[in-house]
Amino acid sequence: MKTQLQQFWNDEDGATAIEYGLIAGLIAVAIIGVLTALGTSLDGLFKTISDKIKGVESITPDS
Repeated sequence: MKTQLQQFWNDEDGATAIEYGLIAGLIAVAIIGVLTALGTSLDGLFKTISDKIKGVESITPDS
C-alpha cells in the first residue's frame, strides 16, 4: 500500500498534461489577438486598393 501511495504521489503525468493544455491555450489566445489586429489593418489595406482600382476603372474609356 505504501509503494502505491508513493507512486501516486510521485506521478507527474497529470501535471504535465495540464501544463501543456495551458500552454496551448495561451498560444491560441495570442494567435487570436494577432489575427484580430492584422484583420483590421488588412481590411483597411484592401479597401484602399479597392478604391484605387475603382478610380482607375472610371478613368479608362469603354471599348
